[in-house]
Amino acid sequence: MEIIKAADVRPLLEDQKAIIVDARGGPDAFERFRSAHIENALFVNLETDLSVKSDNAALGGRHPLPAPETFGELLGNLGITPDSVVVVYDDKKGANAAARFWWMLKAAGHKKVYVVSGGIEALQKSGFQIAKGTAAKPASAQHYKFIDYQLPYVDADEVAEAAENPDFLVIDVRENYRFVGESEPIDLVAGHIPGAVNIPFAGNLDKDGNFLSSAELAEKYKSALGQRNPKHVIVHCGSGVTACHTLLALADAGLEGAALYVGSWSEWSRNDRPVATGN
Repeated sequence: MEIIKAADVRPLLEDQKAIIVDARGGPDAFERFRSAHIENALFVNLETDLSVKSDNAALGGRHPLPAPETFGELLGNLGITPDSVVVVYDDKKGANAAARFWWMLKAAGHKKVYVVSGGIEALQKSGFQIAKGTAAKPASAQHYKFIDYQLPYVDADEVAEAAENPDFLVIDVRENYRFVGESEPIDLVAGHIPGAVNIPFAGNLDKDGNFLSSAELAEKYKSALGQRNPKHVIVHCGSGVTACHTLLALADAGLEGAALYVGSWSEWSRNDRPVATGN
């Protein structure tokens, strides 16, 4: 189980080693956190904690991964140890920074980390108190040591090779209008990686913005994968963030082993790589 309903969060938080994390992205992430967050939640910023940006998105995309030692230091500062039970939510139905934090923590080798279906709205509806102001002070912990990210991730050359191999599946989770090249609101070029298929991440959610059940996700993605091994799947998006939403859905469905293309379209489209349009 990787995804948890808001109604099932309280028993987890009764564990003395439990930590609840509010993960958000965007230039106003901290201001949004200060205006409303779950009581006792710690804050993680996608832009400064979960990525290390450069002036050139052609090198690693818009949200490159921080070095393992940098992320390990963040986890220590949050009071997270290998034994911690970590519950993470965001204000984007789990589609944004929460899924990215989940992927990174799992890739660090952490076992007990859960994303709240429906995010902060679901927690509030379930009776959790909303607080304002700065984050709770975390307990002190040692640097969380791990050598490298242990979940699979790939570079552009590996994506290009996989996209030409029928035994592999490259999934683009962006909205269809971006995939087909109708317009591109963020990156410089519209379209998609030739050979990729479009399965928008929003399809992982029901009409109320909650994740589909594990069984529904399994049915959805087993159909998409066909006879392919999940380890022959590569998932990408615009900058390696919402792709984690689909990686989370795959893991919750029991289809583990898919790889993340961190640089995603933001890197691919800036490197004179081939571009396709249409479906």
